[in-house]
Amino acid sequence: MSFSAPADPAPPPRGEASAHTSAETALGRGLKTRHLTMMGLGSAIGAGLFLGTGVGISAAGPAVLLAYLIAGAITVCIMQMLAEMVAARPSSGAFSTYAEQAFGPWAGFTIGWLYWFMMVMIMAVEITGASAIIAAWFGVSPWIPALLAIGVFTLINFAAVKNYGEFEFWFALIKVLVIVAFLILGILLWLGVLPGTSFVGLHNVADVGFMPNGWGGVATALLAVAFAFGGIELVTIAAAESEDPEVAVHSAIRTIIWRISVFYIGSVLLIVLLLPFDQIGGANDASESPFTAVLRLADIPGAVGIMEAVIVVALLSACNTQIYGSSRFLHSLATRGDAPRTFATTDTRGVPLRAVIVSVVFGLAAVGLQYWNPPGLLAFLLNAVGGCLVVVWLAIALSFIKLHPQLVATGEITQVRMWAPNALPWATIVLIAGLIVLMLTNPDGRFQVFAVAVVVGVIALSAVMWTRYTASANQRAATTRTPR
Repeated sequence: MSFSAPADPAPPPRGEASAHTSAETALGRGLKTRHLTMMGLGSAIGAGLFLGTGVGISAAGPAVLLAYLIAGAITVCIMQMLAEMVAARPSSGAFSTYAEQAFGPWAGFTIGWLYWFMMVMIMAVEITGASAIIAAWFGVSPWIPALLAIGVFTLINFAAVKNYGEFEFWFALIKVLVIVAFLILGILLWLGVLPGTSFVGLHNVADVGFMPNGWGGVATALLAVAFAFGGIELVTIAAAESEDPEVAVHSAIRTIIWRISVFYIGSVLLIVLLLPFDQIGGANDASESPFTAVLRLADIPGAVGIMEAVIVVALLSACNTQIYGSSRFLHSLATRGDAPRTFATTDTRGVPLRAVIVSVVFGLAAVGLQYWNPPGLLAFLLNAVGGCLVVVWLAIALSFIKLHPQLVATGEITQVRMWAPNALPWATIVLIAGLIVLMLTNPDGRFQVFAVAVVVGVIALSAVMWTRYTASANQRAATTRTPR
């Protein structure tokens, strides 16, 4: 990743900005708690749930629930640590800002650009997946719906943040209602109250046992499901644009955690109870999804078409939130001097238009990369994305351990606090380390670790070079301003 020089010949020192500059770079306010909640849910509920659920189940059987509980425990602790820091020091850069405060500019630069890279790549994957389905519906080339969707989402992200939040609220609500309907339908099927059905009970579980593939299967499933919880952290990015960050982030995170737990674990539990183990596996398209198989049990006509529509909505909603999140991260990087300052500029409504545009452009470039698909490059980048979340999780936990005593000592800490702050963060790090060990025992996991190590290394090297450049520029500027 390369960076052009800042627009200013000598950028001001980090954290130093005039009142004029602050007004020019201030983000708008207007997001409500319900907006934050739906944005977090919208980002977390994607095709991974509807298509990838079967991978974990086929690996571990009913014991996949243990994998979801472990992954969920990591996510809950990470989000609670983030909630404490966000409530005390709201920032659109969220964990990138806290990494900088804890370990210095290089850490903030590295985590910030790493997460921006992850969001841009995910945006591309989501829009490519959605456009492929839409193109098949209408018999057109996939680039047409991809370009149209990106164009619409760009305009939506150009709107004032409260208007964006309102749109994403209703967009993400569609996915939530679909999952709720699925849970209700699944319970009715399991109870045998629908016409032509009978009580299922624990028959499908008893046939294979709770742990048919042992703890090795649970470990394999953990790798498959751990990253399904990624995306919830977006709520901490958006909190900086909420009307009351402390109240909003606490309420939103608490709501998101229990809803995601119900949606994920509830859906998986019903699939395990309703479908024979040998019929559950990974899915390349909607027709192979375990969700579609459950709909077929209910004898619902057009089950495949329904799931395709749900997957399209899920992908498009997640893509929209990635555009928002990546633009805010780029804005935060720019305001801290880790990106060209032109991307810190906001309009009169507090929207970082230039940051939105550059994130969309790079997202389109990533889409083009998927169609071009040079040998090995795309696989490398996508595998790096898979490991980025682990690095971010570690950065959040380590930043919290460093910053929590400071927040207590300075009196910045709010009512939003991490549970057992001296024990649970370390326990979370141990669980994350265990996940990394599991990745190293799996060929695909090892490739992910290698890919993300290369990407992190390149970004960290860029951080050192950028930090030295800005320090030198600031020194030259100070010398120029000093009276002779």
